[in-house]
Amino acid sequence: MANAVQLRQRWTLGDQIGQGGFGRVFEAKGEDGLPAAAKLIPKEPGADRELLFEDLAGIRNVVPIIDSGEVETDWVLVMPLASKSLRAHLRDHAPLSAEESVSILIDLAAALTDLHGKVVHRDIKPENILLLDGHWCFADFGIARYAEASTGDITHKWAWTPAYNAPERWRSERATPATDIYSLGVVAFEMLAGHGPFGGPDFRTQHLSEDPPPLSGCPSLLSSLVNECLFKAPQVRPTAANLLARLPLIFQRPAPAGDLLRAANLDHVNRLSSQAVSVSIERSAAEERQEIIKSGSKSFAMIAERMRQAILDNAPAAVWEKGLRMQVEFSVTLGPAALIMGSWEESRQVSWGHWKPAFQVLAHAMVKVKIPPDHVQYEGRSHSLWLCDAKEANLFRWHETAFMISPFIPSRAREEPFSLSPGMDAGEALAPALGRLQVAWPFTPVEVGSDPDFLERWMMWFALAAQGRLSYPTTLPERDPGGSWRRE
Repeated sequence: MANAVQLRQRWTLGDQIGQGGFGRVFEAKGEDGLPAAAKLIPKEPGADRELLFEDLAGIRNVVPIIDSGEVETDWVLVMPLASKSLRAHLRDHAPLSAEESVSILIDLAAALTDLHGKVVHRDIKPENILLLDGHWCFADFGIARYAEASTGDITHKWAWTPAYNAPERWRSERATPATDIYSLGVVAFEMLAGHGPFGGPDFRTQHLSEDPPPLSGCPSLLSSLVNECLFKAPQVRPTAANLLARLPLIFQRPAPAGDLLRAANLDHVNRLSSQAVSVSIERSAAEERQEIIKSGSKSFAMIAERMRQAILDNAPAAVWEKGLRMQVEFSVTLGPAALIMGSWEESRQVSWGHWKPAFQVLAHAMVKVKIPPDHVQYEGRSHSLWLCDAKEANLFRWHETAFMISPFIPSRAREEPFSLSPGMDAGEALAPALGRLQVAWPFTPVEVGSDPDFLERWMMWFALAAQGRLSYPTTLPERDPGGSWRRE
Protein backbone atom coordinates (compact mmCIF):
# COMPACT_ATOMS: atom_id res chain seq x y z
CA MET A 1 0.00 0.00 0.00
CA ALA A 2 1.43 3.38 -0.99
CA ASN A 3 2.35 5.63 1.95
CA ALA A 4 1.27 2.90 4.34
CA VAL A 5 2.09 3.44 7.98
CA GLN A 6 3.54 0.25 9.39
CA LEU A 7 3.50 -0.75 13.04
CA ARG A 8 6.87 -1.23 14.66
CA GLN A 9 6.04 -4.79 15.64
CA ARG A 10 3.34 -7.35 14.95
CA TRP A 11 0.44 -7.35 17.38
CA THR A 12 -1.96 -10.23 17.85
CA LEU A 13 -5.50 -9.07 18.55
CA GLY A 14 -7.61 -10.85 21.13
CA ASP A 15 -11.13 -10.22 22.36
CA GLN A 16 -12.86 -6.89 21.87
CA ILE A 17 -12.88 -5.13 25.21
CA GLY A 18 -14.45 -1.80 24.31
CA GLN A 19 -16.71 -0.02 21.85
CA GLY A 20 -16.54 3.75 22.00
CA GLY A 21 -18.57 6.27 20.09
CA PHE A 22 -15.72 6.20 17.59
CA GLY A 23 -13.62 3.04 17.24
CA ARG A 24 -13.28 -0.42 18.73
CA VAL A 25 -10.75 -1.56 21.35
CA PHE A 26 -9.17 -5.05 21.45
CA GLU A 27 -6.83 -6.86 23.75
CA ALA A 28 -3.45 -7.17 22.01
CA LYS A 29 -0.16 -8.95 22.61
CA GLY A 30 3.12 -7.90 21.03
CA GLU A 31 5.83 -10.12 19.63
CA ASP A 32 7.71 -9.44 22.84
CA GLY A 33 4.76 -10.72 24.91
CA LEU A 34 3.77 -7.28 26.07
CA PRO A 35 0.02 -7.07 26.83
CA ALA A 36 -1.62 -3.96 25.38
CA ALA A 37 -4.83 -2.50 24.04
CA ALA A 38 -5.28 -1.73 20.33
CA LYS A 39 -7.82 0.84 19.16
CA LEU A 40 -9.06 0.58 15.56
CA ILE A 41 -10.33 3.90 14.22
CA PRO A 42 -12.20 3.90 10.90
CA LYS A 43 -10.47 5.77 8.10
CA GLU A 44 -12.72 8.66 7.18
CA PRO A 45 -12.61 11.12 4.25
CA GLY A 46 -11.37 14.59 5.16
CA ALA A 47 -9.74 13.46 8.41
CA ASP A 48 -5.96 13.20 8.32
CA ARG A 49 -4.19 10.55 10.39
CA GLU A 50 -1.96 13.18 11.98
CA LEU A 51 -4.97 14.61 13.79
CA LEU A 52 -4.88 11.53 16.01
CA PHE A 53 -1.49 12.45 17.45
CA GLU A 54 -0.35 15.05 19.94
CA ASP A 55 3.06 15.55 21.49
CA LEU A 56 2.33 14.49 25.05
CA ALA A 57 5.90 13.94 26.20
CA GLY A 58 6.31 14.96 29.83
CA ILE A 59 2.57 15.25 30.50
CA ARG A 60 1.40 13.60 33.68
CA ASN A 61 -1.44 11.10 33.74
CA VAL A 62 -2.13 10.53 30.04
CA VAL A 63 -2.25 7.13 28.35
CA PRO A 64 0.68 7.02 25.90
CA ILE A 65 0.59 5.58 22.39
CA ILE A 66 3.30 2.94 22.22
CA ASP A 67 2.78 1.93 18.58
CA SER A 68 0.65 2.98 15.62
CA GLY A 69 -0.04 2.00 12.03
CA GLU A 70 -2.89 0.93 9.80
CA VAL A 71 -4.86 -1.93 8.32
CA GLU A 72 -7.01 -1.70 5.21
CA THR A 73 -10.01 0.06 6.74
CA ASP A 74 -8.69 1.41 10.05
CA TRP A 75 -5.93 3.33 11.74
CA VAL A 76 -4.43 1.40 14.66
CA LEU A 77 -3.32 2.94 17.95
CA VAL A 78 -1.63 0.64 20.51
CA MET A 79 -1.64 1.67 24.16
CA PRO A 80 -0.71 0.06 27.48
CA LEU A 81 -3.43 -2.15 28.86
CA ALA A 82 -5.24 -0.23 31.58
CA SER A 83 -6.82 -1.83 34.64
CA LYS A 84 -10.26 -0.39 33.90
CA SER A 85 -12.10 2.70 32.75
CA LEU A 86 -13.76 5.21 35.04
CA ARG A 87 -17.04 4.24 33.37
CA ALA A 88 -16.59 0.63 34.51
CA HIS A 89 -15.61 1.83 37.98
CA LEU A 90 -18.72 4.01 38.23
CA ARG A 91 -20.88 1.18 36.99
CA ASP A 92 -19.72 -0.92 39.92
CA HIS A 93 -19.28 1.65 42.67
CA ALA A 94 -21.13 4.93 41.98
CA PRO A 95 -21.65 7.18 43.73
CA LEU A 96 -18.05 7.51 44.90
CA SER A 97 -17.01 8.95 48.23
CA ALA A 98 -15.78 12.52 48.38
CA GLU A 99 -12.32 11.28 49.29
CA GLU A 100 -12.06 8.94 46.29
CA SER A 101 -13.55 11.55 43.95
CA VAL A 102 -11.01 14.16 45.06
CA SER A 103 -8.16 11.68 44.57
CA ILE A 104 -9.32 10.97 41.01
CA LEU A 105 -9.81 14.66 40.27
CA ILE A 106 -6.29 15.48 41.50
CA ASP A 107 -4.84 13.01 38.96
CA LEU A 108 -6.94 14.52 36.16
CA ALA A 109 -6.29 18.13 37.16
CA ALA A 110 -2.55 17.41 37.08
CA ALA A 111 -2.89 16.20 33.48
CA LEU A 112 -4.93 19.24 32.43
CA THR A 113 -2.44 21.56 34.16
CA ASP A 114 0.40 20.13 32.06
CA LEU A 115 -1.77 20.27 28.93
CA HIS A 116 -2.87 23.89 29.41
CA GLY A 117 -2.01 26.01 26.38
CA LYS A 118 -0.88 22.95 24.44
CA VAL A 119 -3.74 20.53 23.85
CA VAL A 120 -7.50 20.53 24.38
CA HIS A 121 -8.97 17.06 24.75
CA ARG A 122 -12.50 18.02 23.55
CA ASP A 123 -14.21 14.81 24.70
CA ILE A 124 -13.64 14.22 28.39
CA LYS A 125 -15.98 11.57 29.77
CA PRO A 126 -15.64 8.48 32.01
CA GLU A 127 -15.04 6.20 28.98
CA ASN A 128 -11.88 8.21 28.16
CA ILE A 129 -10.46 8.09 31.70
CA LEU A 130 -8.46 4.93 32.45
CA LEU A 131 -6.71 3.53 35.52
CA LEU A 132 -3.09 2.92 34.53
CA ASP A 133 -0.28 2.06 36.95
CA GLY A 134 -2.29 3.34 39.90
CA HIS A 135 -3.22 6.71 38.39
CA TRP A 136 -6.35 7.86 36.61
CA CYS A 137 -5.30 9.02 33.12
CA PHE A 138 -6.85 10.62 30.06
CA ALA A 139 -6.96 8.58 26.85
CA ASP A 140 -8.11 9.14 23.25
CA PHE A 141 -6.39 12.46 22.60
CA GLY A 142 -7.00 13.56 19.03
CA ILE A 143 -10.05 11.34 18.47
CA ALA A 144 -12.49 14.25 18.74
CA ARG A 145 -10.37 16.42 16.42
CA TYR A 146 -10.23 13.57 13.88
CA ALA A 147 -13.99 13.10 14.05
CA GLU A 148 -14.64 16.83 13.73
CA ALA A 149 -12.51 17.00 10.59
CA SER A 150 -14.36 14.10 8.95
CA THR A 151 -16.75 14.89 6.11
CA GLY A 152 -18.90 11.88 6.95
CA ASP A 153 -22.08 12.71 8.89
CA ILE A 154 -22.00 9.46 10.85
CA THR A 155 -18.44 10.13 11.95
CA HIS A 156 -18.89 13.81 12.69
CA LYS A 157 -21.69 13.25 15.15
CA TRP A 158 -19.22 11.45 17.46
CA ALA A 159 -16.94 14.50 17.69
CA TRP A 160 -18.17 15.06 21.23
CA THR A 161 -20.56 13.53 23.72
CA PRO A 162 -23.74 15.55 24.44
CA ALA A 163 -24.03 14.77 28.15
CA TYR A 164 -20.52 16.18 28.78
CA ASN A 165 -20.44 19.00 26.20
CA ALA A 166 -19.75 22.56 27.37
CA PRO A 167 -22.15 25.43 26.53
CA GLU A 168 -19.68 27.11 24.14
CA ARG A 169 -19.46 23.93 22.05
CA TRP A 170 -23.26 23.93 21.64
CA ARG A 171 -22.82 27.47 20.27
CA SER A 172 -20.27 26.16 17.72
CA GLU A 173 -17.46 28.07 19.39
CA ARG A 174 -13.83 26.99 19.60
CA ALA A 175 -12.85 24.49 22.27
CA THR A 176 -10.47 25.89 24.90
CA PRO A 177 -8.95 24.55 28.13
CA ALA A 178 -12.06 25.88 29.91
CA THR A 179 -14.12 23.51 27.75
CA ASP A 180 -12.25 20.56 29.24
CA ILE A 181 -12.79 21.99 32.73
CA TYR A 182 -16.57 22.03 32.16
CA SER A 183 -16.56 18.42 30.99
CA LEU A 184 -14.45 17.45 33.99
CA GLY A 185 -17.04 19.19 36.17
CA VAL A 186 -19.74 16.96 34.66
CA VAL A 187 -17.59 13.90 35.40
CA ALA A 188 -17.01 15.10 38.97
CA PHE A 189 -20.74 15.62 39.50
CA GLU A 190 -21.40 12.11 38.17
CA MET A 191 -18.82 10.58 40.50
CA LEU A 192 -20.35 12.25 43.54
CA ALA A 193 -24.06 11.96 42.69
CA GLY A 194 -24.09 8.70 40.71
CA HIS A 195 -25.61 10.51 37.73
CA GLY A 196 -24.79 13.54 35.59
CA PRO A 197 -26.08 17.05 36.29
CA PHE A 198 -28.35 16.91 33.23
CA GLY A 199 -30.34 13.87 32.14
CA GLY A 200 -31.37 14.92 28.63
CA PRO A 201 -32.81 14.36 26.18
CA ASP A 202 -32.51 18.08 25.37
CA PHE A 203 -28.88 18.38 26.45
CA ARG A 204 -28.38 21.55 24.39
CA THR A 205 -30.97 23.54 26.32
CA GLN A 206 -29.87 22.10 29.64
CA HIS A 207 -26.17 22.88 29.17
CA LEU A 208 -26.89 26.35 27.77
CA SER A 209 -29.52 27.65 30.14
CA GLU A 210 -30.25 25.41 33.12
CA ASP A 211 -28.43 25.36 36.42
CA PRO A 212 -27.19 21.98 37.68
CA PRO A 213 -29.01 20.61 40.70
CA PRO A 214 -27.30 21.01 44.07
CA LEU A 215 -24.83 18.35 45.17
CA SER A 216 -25.61 16.93 48.57
CA GLY A 217 -23.74 14.64 50.90
CA CYS A 218 -20.25 15.98 50.15
CA PRO A 219 -18.09 18.76 51.63
CA SER A 220 -19.34 22.23 50.76
CA LEU A 221 -15.94 23.21 49.35
CA LEU A 222 -16.10 20.28 46.95
CA SER A 223 -19.66 20.99 45.80
CA SER A 224 -18.71 24.66 45.33
CA LEU A 225 -15.69 23.73 43.23
CA VAL A 226 -17.73 21.39 41.02
CA ASN A 227 -20.34 24.12 40.64
CA GLU A 228 -17.63 26.56 39.50
CA CYS A 229 -16.45 24.08 36.85
CA LEU A 230 -20.03 24.04 35.55
CA PHE A 231 -20.36 27.83 35.21
CA LYS A 232 -21.87 28.72 31.83
CA ALA A 233 -19.27 31.44 31.17
CA PRO A 234 -15.89 29.81 30.40
CA GLN A 235 -14.04 32.93 31.54
CA VAL A 236 -15.13 32.38 35.13
CA ARG A 237 -14.41 28.66 35.44
CA PRO A 238 -11.32 27.70 37.44
CA THR A 239 -8.19 26.84 35.51
CA ALA A 240 -6.64 23.39 35.78
CA ALA A 241 -3.80 24.77 37.91
CA ASN A 242 -6.35 26.43 40.18
CA LEU A 243 -8.20 23.12 40.54
CA LEU A 244 -4.97 21.31 41.33
CA ALA A 245 -4.16 23.84 44.05
CA ARG A 246 -7.63 23.82 45.62
CA LEU A 247 -8.52 20.13 45.63
CA PRO A 248 -6.04 19.14 48.39
CA LEU A 249 -7.47 21.90 50.63
CA ILE A 250 -10.97 20.43 50.71
CA PHE A 251 -10.32 18.25 53.74
CA GLN A 252 -7.95 20.70 55.45
CA ARG A 253 -8.82 21.71 58.98
CA PRO A 254 -10.00 25.28 59.63
CA ALA A 255 -7.41 28.01 60.18
CA PRO A 256 -6.48 29.01 63.75
CA ALA A 257 -8.18 32.43 63.54
CA GLY A 258 -11.33 30.61 64.57
CA ASP A 259 -9.87 30.21 68.05
CA LEU A 260 -9.44 33.96 68.44
CA LEU A 261 -12.92 34.68 67.12
CA ARG A 262 -14.41 32.12 69.49
CA ALA A 263 -12.64 33.91 72.34
CA ALA A 264 -14.13 37.21 71.19
CA ASN A 265 -17.53 35.55 71.06
CA LEU A 266 -17.11 34.30 74.62
CA ASP A 267 -16.23 37.83 75.80
CA HIS A 268 -19.38 39.13 74.17
CA VAL A 269 -21.55 36.39 75.69
CA ASN A 270 -20.14 37.16 79.13
CA ARG A 271 -20.92 40.87 78.79
CA LEU A 272 -24.51 40.11 77.75
CA SER A 273 -24.74 37.00 79.92
CA SER A 274 -25.95 34.99 77.31
CA GLN A 275 -27.59 34.48 48.54
CA ALA A 276 -29.52 34.17 31.88
CA VAL A 277 -27.54 32.80 30.07
CA SER A 278 -28.18 33.50 26.46
CA VAL A 279 -29.03 30.45 24.32
CA SER A 280 -28.45 32.01 20.88
CA ILE A 281 -25.46 31.00 18.82
CA GLU A 282 -24.84 34.59 17.72
CA ARG A 283 -24.13 36.52 20.90
CA SER A 284 -23.23 40.17 21.24
CA ALA A 285 -20.44 41.44 23.46
CA ALA A 286 -23.10 42.70 25.89
CA GLU A 287 -24.63 39.23 26.15
CA GLU A 288 -21.23 37.68 26.79
CA ARG A 289 -20.57 40.27 29.49
CA GLN A 290 -23.87 39.45 31.17
CA GLU A 291 -23.08 35.73 31.04
CA ILE A 292 -19.77 36.35 32.81
CA ILE A 293 -21.46 38.56 35.39
CA LYS A 294 -24.16 35.93 36.00
CA SER A 295 -21.53 33.28 36.70
CA GLY A 296 -19.56 35.81 38.76
CA SER A 297 -22.62 36.56 40.88
CA LYS A 298 -22.91 32.87 41.76
CA SER A 299 -19.25 32.81 42.73
CA PHE A 300 -19.76 35.93 44.88
CA ALA A 301 -22.73 34.34 46.65
CA MET A 302 -20.56 31.33 47.55
CA ILE A 303 -17.77 33.59 48.84
CA ALA A 304 -20.19 35.65 50.94
CA GLU A 305 -21.91 32.58 52.39
CA ARG A 306 -18.57 31.00 53.30
CA MET A 307 -17.53 34.21 55.05
CA ARG A 308 -20.82 34.45 56.94
CA GLN A 309 -20.82 30.80 57.94
CA ALA A 310 -17.17 30.85 59.09
CA ILE A 311 -17.96 33.76 61.41
CA LEU A 312 -21.17 32.33 62.82
CA ASP A 313 -19.56 28.90 63.32
CA ASN A 314 -17.02 30.53 65.62
CA ALA A 315 -19.15 33.31 67.09
CA PRO A 316 -22.71 31.97 67.48
CA ALA A 317 -23.73 34.93 69.64
CA ALA A 318 -23.00 37.36 66.81
CA VAL A 319 -26.07 39.08 65.41
CA TRP A 320 -26.60 38.51 61.69
CA GLU A 321 -28.60 40.75 59.38
CA LYS A 322 -29.09 39.83 55.72
CA GLY A 323 -29.53 42.56 53.14
CA LEU A 324 -31.60 44.85 55.34
CA ARG A 325 -29.90 47.94 53.91
CA MET A 326 -29.14 48.89 50.32
CA GLN A 327 -25.80 47.67 48.95
CA VAL A 328 -25.34 45.29 51.90
CA GLU A 329 -25.23 41.51 51.35
CA PHE A 330 -25.07 40.87 55.09
CA SER A 331 -23.69 42.32 58.27
CA VAL A 332 -22.60 40.54 61.45
CA THR A 333 -22.14 42.39 64.73
CA LEU A 334 -20.30 41.23 67.81
CA GLY A 335 -20.14 43.70 70.65
CA PRO A 336 -19.00 47.06 69.25
CA ALA A 337 -17.75 45.57 65.98
CA ALA A 338 -19.52 44.93 62.70
CA LEU A 339 -18.32 42.96 59.69
CA ILE A 340 -20.16 44.07 56.57
CA MET A 341 -20.14 42.31 53.18
CA GLY A 342 -21.48 44.67 50.54
CA SER A 343 -23.74 43.37 47.80
CA TRP A 344 -22.17 43.24 44.36
CA GLU A 345 -22.97 45.87 41.73
CA GLU A 346 -22.37 45.76 37.99
CA SER A 347 -19.64 48.23 36.98
CA ARG A 348 -21.36 50.18 34.19
CA GLN A 349 -19.81 52.94 32.06
CA VAL A 350 -16.89 53.46 34.44
CA SER A 351 -15.09 56.80 34.07
CA TRP A 352 -11.48 56.22 35.04
CA GLY A 353 -10.27 59.78 34.54
CA HIS A 354 -6.76 60.22 33.16
CA TRP A 355 -5.75 56.60 33.69
CA LYS A 356 -7.70 53.55 32.55
CA PRO A 357 -6.32 50.18 33.64
CA ALA A 358 -5.46 47.49 31.11
CA PHE A 359 -7.91 45.08 32.68
CA GLN A 360 -11.73 45.08 32.73
CA VAL A 361 -13.87 45.38 35.86
CA LEU A 362 -17.36 43.95 35.39
CA ALA A 363 -18.69 44.13 38.94
CA HIS A 364 -17.58 45.30 42.36
CA ALA A 365 -18.35 44.97 46.03
CA MET A 366 -16.60 45.58 49.33
CA VAL A 367 -15.99 44.02 52.71
CA LYS A 368 -15.26 45.97 55.86
CA VAL A 369 -14.79 45.74 59.61
CA LYS A 370 -16.33 48.76 61.30
CA ILE A 371 -15.89 50.04 64.84
CA PRO A 372 -17.13 53.15 66.66
CA PRO A 373 -14.71 56.05 66.06
CA ASP A 374 -11.90 56.24 68.62
CA HIS A 375 -10.09 59.35 69.82
CA VAL A 376 -8.23 59.61 66.49
CA GLN A 377 -11.45 59.04 64.52
CA TYR A 378 -10.37 55.59 63.27
CA GLU A 379 -13.43 53.63 62.13
CA GLY A 380 -11.88 50.37 60.85
CA ARG A 381 -10.83 49.09 57.45
CA SER A 382 -12.46 48.07 54.17
CA HIS A 383 -11.23 46.26 51.05
CA SER A 384 -12.60 46.23 47.50
CA LEU A 385 -13.79 43.08 45.76
CA TRP A 386 -13.64 43.48 41.96
CA LEU A 387 -14.81 40.93 39.36
CA CYS A 388 -12.00 41.55 36.87
CA ASP A 389 -9.30 39.99 34.70
CA ALA A 390 -6.48 41.65 36.61
CA LYS A 391 -4.03 38.77 36.27
CA GLU A 392 -4.71 37.29 32.82
CA ALA A 393 -6.74 38.78 29.97
CA ASN A 394 -10.29 37.39 29.77
CA LEU A 395 -9.88 35.24 32.89
CA PHE A 396 -12.32 36.77 35.34
CA ARG A 397 -12.13 36.23 39.08
CA TRP A 398 -13.17 38.12 42.16
CA HIS A 399 -10.05 39.95 43.38
CA GLU A 400 -9.50 41.56 46.74
CA THR A 401 -7.59 44.85 46.83
CA ALA A 402 -7.54 48.05 48.90
CA PHE A 403 -6.36 51.64 48.67
CA MET A 404 -4.56 54.26 50.77
CA ILE A 405 -3.66 57.93 50.87
CA SER A 406 -0.08 58.51 49.73
CA PRO A 407 2.33 58.58 52.67
CA PHE A 408 3.66 61.86 51.24
CA ILE A 409 0.36 63.56 52.04
CA PRO A 410 -0.12 64.51 55.70
CA SER A 411 -3.64 63.15 55.94
CA ARG A 412 -5.37 60.06 57.19
CA ALA A 413 -8.66 58.47 56.23
CA ARG A 414 -11.14 57.25 58.82
CA GLU A 415 -10.80 53.79 57.26
CA GLU A 416 -7.31 52.56 56.44
CA PRO A 417 -6.89 50.90 54.09
CA PHE A 418 -10.16 51.63 52.34
CA SER A 419 -12.27 50.28 49.47
CA LEU A 420 -13.01 52.13 46.23
CA SER A 421 -15.46 51.45 43.45
CA PRO A 422 -14.01 51.43 39.92
CA GLY A 423 -13.70 55.09 38.88
CA MET A 424 -11.50 58.18 38.88
CA ASP A 425 -10.08 57.75 42.38
CA ALA A 426 -9.22 54.10 41.74
CA GLY A 427 -7.80 55.09 38.33
CA GLU A 428 -5.49 57.55 40.06
CA ALA A 429 -4.29 54.86 42.44
CA LEU A 430 -3.66 52.41 39.56
CA ALA A 431 -1.72 54.95 37.48
CA PRO A 432 2.04 54.38 37.09
CA ALA A 433 2.78 57.86 38.40
CA LEU A 434 2.60 58.53 42.12
CA GLY A 435 -0.51 60.45 43.05
CA ARG A 436 -2.67 61.31 46.00
CA LEU A 437 -4.04 57.73 46.17
CA GLN A 438 -2.17 54.45 45.93
CA VAL A 439 -2.94 50.72 45.92
CA ALA A 440 -2.52 49.38 49.44
CA TRP A 441 -3.21 45.67 48.94
CA PRO A 442 -2.16 43.42 46.03
CA PHE A 443 -4.88 42.19 43.68
CA THR A 444 -5.52 38.76 45.20
CA PRO A 445 -7.99 36.20 43.76
CA VAL A 446 -10.69 35.14 46.22
CA GLU A 447 -12.08 31.69 45.46
CA VAL A 448 -14.03 29.27 47.59
CA GLY A 449 -11.69 26.56 48.84
CA SER A 450 -8.44 28.43 48.22
CA ASP A 451 -9.36 31.31 50.50
CA PRO A 452 -8.03 30.36 53.95
CA ASP A 453 -5.89 33.53 54.09
CA PHE A 454 -8.91 35.67 53.14
CA LEU A 455 -11.12 34.14 55.82
CA GLU A 456 -8.31 34.07 58.37
CA ARG A 457 -7.55 37.77 58.01
CA TRP A 458 -11.13 38.97 58.15
CA MET A 459 -11.99 36.78 61.13
CA MET A 460 -8.84 38.06 62.85
CA TRP A 461 -9.69 41.73 62.22
CA PHE A 462 -13.29 41.15 63.31
CA ALA A 463 -12.16 39.44 66.50
CA LEU A 464 -9.74 42.28 67.31
CA ALA A 465 -12.47 44.83 66.63
CA ALA A 466 -14.90 42.99 68.91
CA GLN A 467 -12.30 43.13 71.67
CA GLY A 468 -11.56 46.84 71.11
CA ARG A 469 -8.06 46.11 69.82
CA LEU A 470 -8.32 47.04 66.12
CA SER A 471 -6.18 50.06 65.26
CA TYR A 472 -4.55 51.85 62.34
CA PRO A 473 -2.10 49.56 60.49
CA THR A 474 1.44 50.26 61.62
CA THR A 475 2.65 50.38 57.99
CA LEU A 476 0.93 50.87 54.64
CA PRO A 477 0.88 49.11 52.33
CA GLU A 478 0.89 46.02 54.53
CA ARG A 479 1.68 43.78 51.55
CA ASP A 480 3.58 44.87 48.43
CA PRO A 481 0.98 45.36 45.65
CA GLY A 482 3.62 45.77 42.90
CA GLY A 483 3.03 43.65 39.80
CA SER A 484 -0.28 42.25 41.02
CA TRP A 485 -2.31 43.65 38.10
CA ARG A 486 -1.81 43.90 34.32
CA ARG A 487 -0.59 47.21 32.97
CA GLU A 488 -0.85 46.31 29.23
